[in-house]
Amino acid sequence: MTKFRRPSRTARVLLPAAVAVVLLSGCAGADEAPAAPTAAPASAPTAAPTGPTVTVTPPPSAGPAPSGTAPAEAKPAAGTLLVSDFGSDTVTFVDPARGATGSVQVGTAPYGLALGKDGRAWVATAEGVAVVDTAARKRLALVPYRTDTGPVTTGEYRGGGMGIALSPDGKRVYVGVNVPGGNGTLEVVDTASLEVVDVVDVGRRPFDVDVSRDGSAVYATNHDSFDVTVVDADSLATRRVEVAPYGTEGGLGSWLKPHYTAVRPSDGKLLLPFEGERLAVVDPATGRVHIEPMTANTHQHGAAVTPDGTLFAVGTGPIDPSEDRGPSLTVRSPEGVERVYPLDGPHEDVAVSKDGRTAYVTGGFTRDGYWDGLSVVDLGSGEVKRLAAGSRPLGVVVF
Repeated sequence: MTKFRRPSRTARVLLPAAVAVVLLSGCAGADEAPAAPTAAPASAPTAAPTGPTVTVTPPPSAGPAPSGTAPAEAKPAAGTLLVSDFGSDTVTFVDPARGATGSVQVGTAPYGLALGKDGRAWVATAEGVAVVDTAARKRLALVPYRTDTGPVTTGEYRGGGMGIALSPDGKRVYVGVNVPGGNGTLEVVDTASLEVVDVVDVGRRPFDVDVSRDGSAVYATNHDSFDVTVVDADSLATRRVEVAPYGTEGGLGSWLKPHYTAVRPSDGKLLLPFEGERLAVVDPATGRVHIEPMTANTHQHGAAVTPDGTLFAVGTGPIDPSEDRGPSLTVRSPEGVERVYPLDGPHEDVAVSKDGRTAYVTGGFTRDGYWDGLSVVDLGSGEVKRLAAGSRPLGVVVF
């Protein structure tokens, strides 16, 4: 039997008396954070967990990114990356071998990215959904939200778009909209008219949005309400599925909440990693949640899955340095075998090369400790290289 560690109440849940003095200062909740700023220090230990094979190559210091731009109307080369610059108002094109090759202004504090087969990129910003022609490298439109999110701001708790996804047929864009201090919405953008055509209520702070393989359902992963909202793409009827493998003790002050979701190709179930200890496998049809053990033992954010069912989970670092390990990337086979690649400093999200040999992990991070670049992980050798690119990059896609 696998034995799960019981979380420390003092390390992982805010005490009620402390809530009032730590407003708007951490990942733990929309209105508060743990008192000690030790969530993911850059110097966090990177000791390998027992069980999986771990390969460590100390990454070199990131140097300045080469300059240059692609010819006008040139289609991005296969393998080019696009990252959202949460610390700026741009998206940046990145050559994995050289670094940044140019940027496009999209709107304040861009978060999630989605890339269409037509070459258009859809970017969730604080102001609206930006539409980018990636061949011409220019913004075509900024689709404003219907949801009132208050003044346009920056930072971890800013209102506006967070998770974003395209329907399989490319006709709809779904974006999770954060409403500071309240429940969020899922806005539906028609990709032909470039207008919001529907708005659906979801939970608090929709970090991630995913779509089923057949396009029949949309999933909003809501960080601060411990749940996933399952939305019928036709009727827009919603169902709430609680995903809280550690319970909901501490409410907004808890660290132990869902962040990102990956849809498993084989059966459409939702994979949500927690703390490098527990993988919540959610059946969106029934709402049943099955828990499987994980091994990295670190707070986890970004998640992605490849067509063969391999799961990638980004570890941001320890909640409690006395108990948890440092930042890492977990690669988990469909059979549940894990390999953990230690990383230097916090990271946020991950994308994988088309050949499955390289992972690109963004260094933006939604909390303090972020850096302006990506870690490039050779999944065969275990070598990790740091690549300067963008400004606090969060989202990442591969052409």
